[in-house]
Amino acid sequence: MKTLSDLISDKLQAHQDIIQAPKVKVEGHLTRMVGLTLEAEGCQAMMGERCLIYDEHCCLEAEVVGFEGNSIYLMPISNMQGISVGARVTPLGTVAEVGVGENLLGRVIDGEGRPLDDKSAPLLKEKRALTGEPINPLSRQAVEKVLDVGVRAVNALLTIGKGQRIGLLAGSGVGKSVLLGMMARFCAANIVVIGLIGERGREVKEFIEDNLGEEGLKHSVVVVAPADHPPLARLHGAMRATAIAEYFREQGKDVLLLMDSLSRFAQAQREIALAVGEPPATKGYPPSVFSRLPMLVERAGNDGGSGSMTAFYTVLAEGDDQQDPIVDAARAVLDGHFVLSRQLADEGHYPAIDIEASISRIMPMIVSLEHQELARSLKQLYAHYMQNKDFIQMGVYQAGSDALLDKVIALLPAIKQFLTQAMTEEAHFDQALADLNQLLNTQTSTRASE
Repeated sequence: MKTLSDLISDKLQAHQDIIQAPKVKVEGHLTRMVGLTLEAEGCQAMMGERCLIYDEHCCLEAEVVGFEGNSIYLMPISNMQGISVGARVTPLGTVAEVGVGENLLGRVIDGEGRPLDDKSAPLLKEKRALTGEPINPLSRQAVEKVLDVGVRAVNALLTIGKGQRIGLLAGSGVGKSVLLGMMARFCAANIVVIGLIGERGREVKEFIEDNLGEEGLKHSVVVVAPADHPPLARLHGAMRATAIAEYFREQGKDVLLLMDSLSRFAQAQREIALAVGEPPATKGYPPSVFSRLPMLVERAGNDGGSGSMTAFYTVLAEGDDQQDPIVDAARAVLDGHFVLSRQLADEGHYPAIDIEASISRIMPMIVSLEHQELARSLKQLYAHYMQNKDFIQMGVYQAGSDALLDKVIALLPAIKQFLTQAMTEEAHFDQALADLNQLLNTQTSTRASE
């Protein structure tokens, strides 16, 4: 077992070539701690730089998140229990990087890249910047090919393209994790990268064991930054998952990135921004939150290579409020959104996708006109039923008053069966389209016979 002094020595030795470089980094000391923010004086450090903070009781790494006058503000990436005023602060001259490689497949790591699955650390020879490099808009490949996600309602009515970014908008407990698990297992992508950001620790294990499963994990990388981790670790978890997905996209792979959730990412940034004195603007969210969201989301999609990165981001609608500022911001930067309905979930309708309120903006560009017409017809039928649902349930509606509604009522069991799917059932794109065609042809045949 290494002592604290050995740990400090190892940390310093790892960065010795930087610390002893001609441009010597000036050490400082801690002067103040407020909440999760540490204030140090006497340091020369840049934004985003890692610093080692240590004394005779504690040793931890932190990142520079702001500065004012001669003081710099640091946010720890681990528990800072035991740190005290006057502790030494040594800038390490490095910024956070992400180790990437094939050895990540089948592994579960935390926001800093440390293994959580009781296995040795994966051997990763390549590095990527945690923040990534912006893609030139003119070099982006258009979304032209359908991605089979294995979910019937999505494949048939809300078709997804390779490189599309989609938001799953919902409150708590309506089946987001189950839907993500289905797509992770059934999707036709080569690689699945899953970021579990700000989730409860219990839900992390349940998702990996129950929703993802052993087979799904084999071609997946899971990055976990639970709710009890510092905000910087949660922020890094989302960025690390995106960087790993970028690496596999560069290898020519079709990558599916599942991020649960974008709201927890925004909340982590809010905690950091408020801690360093940024004023709250929209419902308590500082402006930097709304600049961080597109910086993360825009890293997904297709670059100039042969690979693709399709991304699903869950967005928590607090109290099922679809006008929540993060929900509204997500809708603006994504290529479509699926709304998960609590009412449908309460009725046992899974996946609880509200097809009336959901949209895939890319679908008209990647499917045939016939497919578009079939999807539009089913949506119109379902919408007509929902508009008159209360009258039907109260017994006010009289059969024969509306010929179209009569036919919809007769067809309703088949529609509901089409829209629901067991979590263990896989529905390929071609089969989903054939089922949709058969469903509407049944309606046409019924109308002709009458």
